[in-house]
Amino acid sequence: MTSDPVPWWTSAVVYQVYPRSFADADGDGIGDLLGAASRLDHLKRLGVDVLWLSPVYLSPQADNGYDIADYQVIDPVFGTMDDFDRLLAAAHVRGMKLIMDLVVNHTSDQHPWFIESRSAARNPKRDWYWWRPPREGFAPGEPGAEPTNWESFFGGSTWTLDEPSGEYYLHLFDRRQPDLNWENPEVRHAVHEMMRWWLDRGVDGFRMDVINLIAKDPALPDGAPTGTGGLGDGYPHYGTRPRVHDYLREMHREVFEGRPRRLLTVGEMPGVTWEQARLFTDPARREVDMVFQFEHVSLDHGPGGKFDPRPLDLRDLKACLGRWQTALGEVGWNSLYWNNHDQPRVVSRFGDDDRWWRESATALGTVLHLHRGTPYVYQGEELGMTNAPFAGPEDLRDVESLNHYRQAVAAGADPEAVLRGIRAMGRDNARTPVQWDASPHAGFGAGQPWLPVNPNHTWLNAEAQYDDPASVFNHYRRLIALRHELPVVAQGDFTMLLADHPQVYAYERTLGDVRLLVVANLGGTAQTVEIDWPATDPILSNVDPARLDGTVDLTPWAAHVYTVDSTG
Repeated sequence: MTSDPVPWWTSAVVYQVYPRSFADADGDGIGDLLGAASRLDHLKRLGVDVLWLSPVYLSPQADNGYDIADYQVIDPVFGTMDDFDRLLAAAHVRGMKLIMDLVVNHTSDQHPWFIESRSAARNPKRDWYWWRPPREGFAPGEPGAEPTNWESFFGGSTWTLDEPSGEYYLHLFDRRQPDLNWENPEVRHAVHEMMRWWLDRGVDGFRMDVINLIAKDPALPDGAPTGTGGLGDGYPHYGTRPRVHDYLREMHREVFEGRPRRLLTVGEMPGVTWEQARLFTDPARREVDMVFQFEHVSLDHGPGGKFDPRPLDLRDLKACLGRWQTALGEVGWNSLYWNNHDQPRVVSRFGDDDRWWRESATALGTVLHLHRGTPYVYQGEELGMTNAPFAGPEDLRDVESLNHYRQAVAAGADPEAVLRGIRAMGRDNARTPVQWDASPHAGFGAGQPWLPVNPNHTWLNAEAQYDDPASVFNHYRRLIALRHELPVVAQGDFTMLLADHPQVYAYERTLGDVRLLVVANLGGTAQTVEIDWPATDPILSNVDPARLDGTVDLTPWAAHVYTVDSTG
């Protein structure tokens, strides 16, 4: 995190591996580290620069590894520390960096820190977590006795009663994920020590899970009522609080400063605004290199929230992404993503996974990758993997979806309507096994996978796409190559075009005398648009190339990229 004028990650592309669903080497039905290592040539062939590894630490798996019981032990379900070292070395040999998932807003309730904290009110580690007595006037366990009215991200209260002590502990997520108290310097020191241990082992940085939630208001005031069972919105009291900047600058000093290698730090930040992101990613402030914001993946949330989706208005998407491009154009840096382990598949969400599957998958990829920022490819996205046809709650594994189904149905909602929302937006969509080939388990492994393989793997798989020049995979290869080859993609200015068009997404990138234009029809009807640009043929298209000469004709889900150099 130095002030290099052009950091290496501006022209890099990151690939997220969710190990549980990537590749299974030992046949137990769960992906593992040796499975990931066996598929690294796929990433090399794709051309990515960085492998982001979702959590592989020791965990009871209450939230699929985002509940960590030991930060310096590999969970046996994924292998051993020797297996991790082999994966790291194999990535480095192929010219790829590897970043770890850092989950330090909370731990598992099985972490030794929490077990000790829970053991007695006077234990030295009691203050490593947020413990509070019942609300004044209430007995422990009595309805309304929770210390605050905050609602958990996974539904219900953020407080769970510890009956032996009669006190409650805070968990913004599942009750098995108690929140660490970052006000305590001993907590911060322990986290820094753990991070240095991984960097000394050779990892190249961290993606920091919900890192803007680590600074709570110590007063823990109630939040505004949400209308859900007397619960309230606690976010103003724990989301992007001023102290988080102090914590991140301290982390930089204690962990990253003076390192001989230029590392990568990415902060996942629910609810972050572009104004806040400018502060977090300003190189002079030495906090993080880039942030994951959630604004663009919230645009299709309906009145009932995430599981009540509504159709996306493309004009809203353009306004949102354009705003972030402009805001972080001179100071800071964007992360670019459609998919990750928490989001449904973009071709099913914003595209057309039926008639225009290939065209919409490649058009959406084109639009995203040629923005200014660092693109992230989530495993299977480069194949155009789709949402899965979950038949019922018995097919689900994700704690968020299961909690939502149980609570909504208990409140009287129609079970089939609840399932429709989960099928569209549930996190399990991202977690079905990667589709390597057409064999019974899609080449994932010999054993029955922990989550069923999508039935469309018989035709939608990597093996079927490698040698097809028109495939989604090979289109992603070309997009990644453009970022590596053309400085205008990595560093050029951004200008949104046709901002009010309801179906066409167009923008220009400029660096010196070089101009690059992206025009994409993100819909199923043909469009013709006027664009004031020099007459030219595209350098990349996902369908038959269309010449631009004052106007351009766009077939459904067509995407074209043009470039000119005024010096030549």
